[in-house]
Amino acid sequence: MGLTDDVRDACGAIATAARWVRIDEERLEAYDAGASGGAIAEPALDPERHYLEGAPEDVALYTLALDTINFGSGWFPTLRKRLDPHSGRSVSGSLTVAWNLADHFRLHGPWTPASLPDLRTDVLAGALGQPADHELMALYAQALRDLGRFLDGRSALELATGTGGSAERLAEELAAGMALFDDRGFYKRAQIVSSDLQLAGVAAFDDLDRLTIFADNLVPHVLRCDGVLAYEPGLAAHVDAERLLPAGPQEREIRACAVHACERLAARLGVPPRVLDLWLWNRGQDPAFKARPRHRCRTVYY
Repeated sequence: MGLTDDVRDACGAIATAARWVRIDEERLEAYDAGASGGAIAEPALDPERHYLEGAPEDVALYTLALDTINFGSGWFPTLRKRLDPHSGRSVSGSLTVAWNLADHFRLHGPWTPASLPDLRTDVLAGALGQPADHELMALYAQALRDLGRFLDGRSALELATGTGGSAERLAEELAAGMALFDDRGFYKRAQIVSSDLQLAGVAAFDDLDRLTIFADNLVPHVLRCDGVLAYEPGLAAHVDAERLLPAGPQEREIRACAVHACERLAARLGVPPRVLDLWLWNRGQDPAFKARPRHRCRTVYY
């Protein structure tokens, strides 16, 4: 039993006993994650919005740093969003952070692991184009300082390549070593690191297909919009009113039912859950999905 088995067992148990969220079995059986009978592109990182052109050790540090602050969706409506010059629309909170961090690395050079334990909130906020007094910036700075202490003289590339090619072992090391990665029952951010490192071209893992989906608030939202997940009326009204959802049983049911449904869907479609996750995440970037409220929880885990 490893970390991913624990996630599958925990989410399956929550989904089976769920009170506020239901998997629509008929919709799940017919669902194709938006493929509509055609091919869906393989996962990839956008080279404009992510820093992929540097030396491998720098790309590894960018990727690891980004995944270390890959949370805060409950605060995203309050961020200064970046405009996409191609579409003229603002991009999501997560892409705003990724893109601004990438441009900081391009303009000012990569950080060093040794500099991270002393990273100031105002310096990080400036790099990300946000006000220094924004609550999320303080949490991000804390997370990156923790990362610097966790690396303890190692480079990000040494961490990425030091698990014998095991994504699960890397996730376990991250979850055990940093409190903000210790998302028990889901381990969303601990799991996504290896996937992103491989997509960035700086590491390779033999067991990526053991990863579950990366349970956040967007994939469940897409599944709800497509009718695969159904919320109890009171929970649905709460989410639709754009009220913050506290961490607890309801938001855990939302995430767990998404994981459990996607395990079954991935098996039927013959794709790894991590690939299905990116299909659904990309589907969620469509304006039609963005126009409908999703659940928002102020948490360091997603």
